[in-house]
Amino acid sequence: MAKILLTGGAGYIGSHVNLALSETGHETVVFDNLSTGFRELVINSELIVGDLLDKTAIDNVLKDGGFDLIAHFAAKTFVGESVENPSKYWLNNVVGTRNLLDSMATYGPDKIVFSSSCSVYGEPIHTPIFEDHPLTPLNPYGKTKLVGEWMIEEEGAANGLKFGSLRYFNAVGADPEGRVGLLTPGHPQLLSVCLDTALGHRQCISVFGNDYPTPDGTGLRDFIHVSDLATAHVAAAEKLLGGAESFTLNLGVGRGFSVMEVIRAVEAKCGHSLLVKVVARREGDPAISIADSSAAFALLDWKPRLTNIDTIVETAYRWRTSNRDQDANPTR
Repeated sequence: MAKILLTGGAGYIGSHVNLALSETGHETVVFDNLSTGFRELVINSELIVGDLLDKTAIDNVLKDGGFDLIAHFAAKTFVGESVENPSKYWLNNVVGTRNLLDSMATYGPDKIVFSSSCSVYGEPIHTPIFEDHPLTPLNPYGKTKLVGEWMIEEEGAANGLKFGSLRYFNAVGADPEGRVGLLTPGHPQLLSVCLDTALGHRQCISVFGNDYPTPDGTGLRDFIHVSDLATAHVAAAEKLLGGAESFTLNLGVGRGFSVMEVIRAVEAKCGHSLLVKVVARREGDPAISIADSSAAFALLDWKPRLTNIDTIVETAYRWRTSNRDQDANPTR
């Protein structure tokens, strides 16, 4: 089994991947500045508190760590915030990744799984979206993820770095056993907003546009359960550790749910209607974003299992209601 460092491993997606890797028998270490991550989400792993913007900190971890692979999740991830504060995203997502890659070039390891995003595609020319779709991101978040991919690819060409860049679609849900989940208060993820509204923490759900060219006029998204993302990361890491060449893959389920479909599923779960307010479209949002993940299915021998919207809502609702005491003061 391998020794794997997870940058940003105390966050929502990183914590699920950390859990999946450790359960598969790998030794994991989490490196996180806890700006959007939480100590209680780090299970079966050592936590090192540090920031990729501090080059010395990551140098010290890598030069003595003996790691076989890095899974890189440390990034700012909110589309709306990236439009309002682009410098925050260019600094954290690009400079932080640059520091990590420079440290890896000096101290190793020579393998990385990169948390990328479907935001690199921008407004789809066709759906479903294949990996060779034109890359025209609409917002600073997507642009910084694409630059991260480019930097990693160039390290591969120059220094032999082996990589798996994984372009996520929309991660939702929580660990079915209730061990980890989304803790960030006021998270703008659609499902989190719906649950906050259902539990009385928000007055209403803002729907950003209902005039898109979709069946009900609201945005259509490929929602993938976060635990399915986690198993894909295990498969990607093991593929690289087994000697595979580098790859870039979509991770989605190939089926879209509209914003209103998600809202209706939450209403069915909580047993009452939710107040919905339609507002103007949000800058940087495509109308439709659905993956073709056939390449990932074939290369990784992986398929999403928790694809039903009701299962996604059930796991998120169970996590959210069992952790309501942490709404006000989760631990950084």
